[in-house]
Amino acid sequence: MKIRILAGAAVAAMTSAATLTSAFALDYRPAQIAQLQGLDKITARISTFEVPVGQVAKFGTLSIRVDACYRTPPEERPESASFLEISDQREDASGTVDQLFSGWMFASTPGLSALEHPVYDVWVKECIDAGNQGTGASEQGQPAPAE
Repeated sequence: MKIRILAGAAVAAMTSAATLTSAFALDYRPAQIAQLQGLDKITARISTFEVPVGQVAKFGTLSIRVDACYRTPPEERPESASFLEISDQREDASGTVDQLFSGWMFASTPGLSALEHPVYDVWVKECIDAGNQGTGASEQGQPAPAE
């Protein structure tokens, strides 16, 4: 008797979870350009730059490759997700390359899957189509004022 009740409860829980997941699933559509922001923690500068899917951008000593970029349509909750591969290429005599990050970053929750680096932070701002492209790389932040 207890087994039937537990089995029934498990089936009901799985059914409601599947319904809940499908009710809140987002309709992601591919975009051609990832708009990223980077913070240089030393200078306190924030830079905004656009990277086409399949291309590599440099930010300080970092190389950032955008493998995919998806966004939701305008009628849904706004969300952008991009698959990034980030490596650090040191400019010293050894010339070592450290793979720092490989995975999905989400614009609405940058702390969910974040780059961990002592000097730089990088996050996804949004995914955009080539027709809606902005002005390219631009400096958005200013250094902290010296006292």
